[in-house]
Amino acid sequence: MSSIVSIKNLEKTYITDSEKLTVLKDLNLEVEEGKKIVIVGESGSGKSTLLNILGGIDNVTKGSVIAGKWNLSQLKEAELSDYRSTYLGLIFQFHYLLKDFTALENVYMPAYIAGIPKKEAKERAQQLLNDVGIIDRKDHLPSQLSGGERQRVATARALINDPTLILADEPTGNLDPANASMIGDLLFSMVEKYKKTLFMVTHDLHLAAKGDICYKIKDAQLEEVDMKKQGEN
Repeated sequence: MSSIVSIKNLEKTYITDSEKLTVLKDLNLEVEEGKKIVIVGESGSGKSTLLNILGGIDNVTKGSVIAGKWNLSQLKEAELSDYRSTYLGLIFQFHYLLKDFTALENVYMPAYIAGIPKKEAKERAQQLLNDVGIIDRKDHLPSQLSGGERQRVATARALINDPTLILADEPTGNLDPANASMIGDLLFSMVEKYKKTLFMVTHDLHLAAKGDICYKIKDAQLEEVDMKKQGEN
């Protein structure tokens, strides 16, 4: 299997007037196509920082991150926009749906903006909403949807441009336990159905156990975690 992300000797340091804080150091990781990678760790350990670097939202201090044809440390803003819209699907703890647009419009909008004809974008969006089990709510505004329903819409939206890599930052962190379990199962089933690679950050160890490989960020580096042993403890 080929790597779709290659991280080499990555370091991320934040410098303020009062301190210098290195949250990631000498970090190396190869993400193989089709794998479901999960990152766990304490708050402030660098999980979201790593995901933000992969998302082109944050920059590296040292090292390199290659995702597909993109060297993320060398991209200009227009190239970053192209990378995000074509290579990535993003799911966050908060859904970030546009409040004045229906579920269907929220899903097809990224495809339409990317140049897909509106009719085709809408058809693709309807298929995805059907796949995530919310097609009957397609004409509802986000304010008319439950938290779990909003995350279903957000999951469909992440897939609309047929991305290679899905980045999920605490995708169930804002949900009650029942909805969190349901959305977690849905996310993994959709990644499997559409043959996507998943890179997810989560505090939820039950969700983390669904991944192929789980890492913990400890002392600014990645340490593989055996989730089966975690479950026995």
